[in-house]
Amino acid sequence: MKTPISPRFHVLWLSILLTIVSVSIVFHKRVNYGFPLTAKQAQDVWTVEAEISYFADNQPVKVSFSLPGESEGYRILDEHFASPGYGFRLIEPDTGPRRGEWTTREASGPQRIFYRAQFYKSSDIVPPDESRPESIPEYARPYWEDAERLAVDAILSHVRSRSADSGSFVAHLAAYLNHANGDQNTALILSNTPESKPDASLFKKLLLTEGIPVRQVRGISLSEGRRYQPLVEGIEFFDGKRWIFVEPVSGTFGIPDDFLLWQRGGVSLIDLEGGLRSRVRMSVIRDTRPAQQLAQGRLKRDDTLLMDFSIYSLPIEEQNVFKHLLLIPIGAFVIILLRNVVGIVTSGTFMPILVALAFQETRLIPGILLFVIIVAAGLGIRSMLAHLNLLVVPRISAVVIVVILLMAALSVLSNHLHLPWGMKVTFFPMIIIAWTIERLSIIWEEEGCGGALMQGGGSLFVAVIAYLVMSNAWVRHITFTFPEVLLLVLAAILHLGQYSGYRLTELRRFEPFLNKN
Repeated sequence: MKTPISPRFHVLWLSILLTIVSVSIVFHKRVNYGFPLTAKQAQDVWTVEAEISYFADNQPVKVSFSLPGESEGYRILDEHFASPGYGFRLIEPDTGPRRGEWTTREASGPQRIFYRAQFYKSSDIVPPDESRPESIPEYARPYWEDAERLAVDAILSHVRSRSADSGSFVAHLAAYLNHANGDQNTALILSNTPESKPDASLFKKLLLTEGIPVRQVRGISLSEGRRYQPLVEGIEFFDGKRWIFVEPVSGTFGIPDDFLLWQRGGVSLIDLEGGLRSRVRMSVIRDTRPAQQLAQGRLKRDDTLLMDFSIYSLPIEEQNVFKHLLLIPIGAFVIILLRNVVGIVTSGTFMPILVALAFQETRLIPGILLFVIIVAAGLGIRSMLAHLNLLVVPRISAVVIVVILLMAALSVLSNHLHLPWGMKVTFFPMIIIAWTIERLSIIWEEEGCGGALMQGGGSLFVAVIAYLVMSNAWVRHITFTFPEVLLLVLAAILHLGQYSGYRLTELRRFEPFLNKN
């Protein structure tokens, strides 16, 4: 005969399942979309605008511009391609950079096209660039004039003898070019560079001569407030396994934290058909935004299914309603702890939750005063109704009417006394207050004043504790941002539902045993 499975076993596995689901969703939203764990967390957003200007000559125009993609350190939050009078097409090939293509049937005179994108710093792991050097058209030995060839061979031979691999060769070459004062070979090859200093083009040419695969990259320094910033050129070399960024002037490896990579490879930045004198000017500005807003934007862009079936897809008015509703399970958990574990007696099971919600609107001290006034006045009137020998339903209905009249009287009186908190008495649940008055009256008749005060005071105490927890800014943020944590609360409530041990308030019964020992 099979042994029946214990309900405790079912509760255990159901709680584990709820916990796994809850933690998985929270982890997914936190790691992949950056939903913050605190309400005041903010994040910098960089807005980069590219202004493309050119001169059109009364003919069809096509402008192709290289666009940034997801790169190390930064991700795209939003981008705009608006340019009146132009058609736009976004080209996203399987390999190579994205490009934007603006076209128009006819244009004349000076023209301007704008591309604007917003970036945020991200610690997400970007998939490594697995492209091989053989797939790059620019990977070929460059041509040097005879005099330059001799100088280049001498420089490369000198650096080669002091290096062990591609990485050390690149580092030594950068140091040699920047510190070889008086060297005739270095002076000769630097004579054709701007300001006679090493740049990305020269560095790339030397590395290709040595046989090291290299490609040119473009990016922009995220310096706030600079209106027209040029695109900075750098290089990446292939060390046999991966591509490594190096800054040609300083020789430092790795992409700087404030460097936004715009384009990789030797593809042109801009192609213009039907126009002359094209120019690109970049502008950068920084803005600080709540991390919650950014996370919702990323979720909407990357995971439309999760966004469509989340609270964030609701109208703002409905979202504000759920901000309060999602706190009710937290209040229920507090009540279960205080009733089943601590042993505090309350009048009604979930009446303290509704009173705690009313405290959210009235604030704590005014709410306590209003609650005590209504219940005390209601008990006095209820005692008078007891002499009329009414049936239960009519008696409760009469108490409801009395409670409504008391609330109206308090609101009018508070208005005349210029006490705005008194007019918020209507946030208290009228029916629940009426039932509370009825129950306390019955307890008063059966157990006396002490029993009624104990239940009424216990209900008020539990409501105050629930209010303090539910009004906590962190709890409100977590329940709205990660509503799936309520599955954890459900799992905890299921476990507490099987608790049948001693309550803390009952331990005083064992005090005589302790005194004897």
